[in-house]
Amino acid sequence: MNQNEVDKVAEYLGTLHHLSPHTRAAYQRDLSSLLEFCQQQVIRSWQDLDGRQIRAYVARRHRQGLGGRSIQRNLSAIRAFYRYLINTRVVTRNPATGVTSPKSPRKLPKTLDADQAAQLVDIQGDDTVAVRDKAILELLYSSGLRLSELVSLNVDSIDYNDALVTVTGKGRKTRKVPVGRYAIKALQAWLQQRRELAADDEAALFVSRRGRRISPRTVQQRLRDWAIKQGLATHVHPHMLRHSFATHILESSSDLRAVQELLGHADISTTQVYTHLDFQHLARVYDAAHPRARKRS
Repeated sequence: MNQNEVDKVAEYLGTLHHLSPHTRAAYQRDLSSLLEFCQQQVIRSWQDLDGRQIRAYVARRHRQGLGGRSIQRNLSAIRAFYRYLINTRVVTRNPATGVTSPKSPRKLPKTLDADQAAQLVDIQGDDTVAVRDKAILELLYSSGLRLSELVSLNVDSIDYNDALVTVTGKGRKTRKVPVGRYAIKALQAWLQQRRELAADDEAALFVSRRGRRISPRTVQQRLRDWAIKQGLATHVHPHMLRHSFATHILESSSDLRAVQELLGHADISTTQVYTHLDFQHLARVYDAAHPRARKRS
């Protein structure tokens, strides 16, 4: 039971489950935290750790200020760790099985309304960077892509005839998402100027001024800058466009399953947060319109 063992297993789990570098680092921190707990409790082997002690560990993490989602990820890391230990015959049981995390209130994602989204993407100018940024923003809002999915796109990821983008999402799962006509037009304008920035051997659809695949941080910064330039009085980040995409589709169609497919959610419970946003919209309409809801002047 040592840190080197934890590091090796965390690296192995990252490879096995195709985890992102961010999640892999989080798993490593989670397992290091468990190791520290075991050392403080004088637990000398992984086989000696039991469900009661795991629950005590969860309670401690909660007292330290960790929210329900973080603790749930912590438990996922421990369960995966123990599955590895069982497969390698280091232990015979998984003490984290059946242990649950405390529930925390679910934060509703912030979104732009349709007018704000249109204002944001209405970028004028024909210089290469502005044309690129308009294509990025239009595609984010048009297809609801994650930031990691956007920056990983290649030139051949877009099918202009069928107006589809092929996306590799979490768990390396591939899906096809429709691309709206405004985004198609912006992408075609960008392709005409892309060669001015892109290196000859670069396959990435979106590139930086240096000619190589654009970084997530650059996209975040450009989006913040454009939100200010376009006169929006709110902080805008790439995931806000994804939330806005999902909310606007759901408001118009009420088809939760379709939104789940478009977003690439493995579990529909992840998508259901948007039903709360939709209900808030309906509640505001009701409060403003129904004679029994309106306040007397």
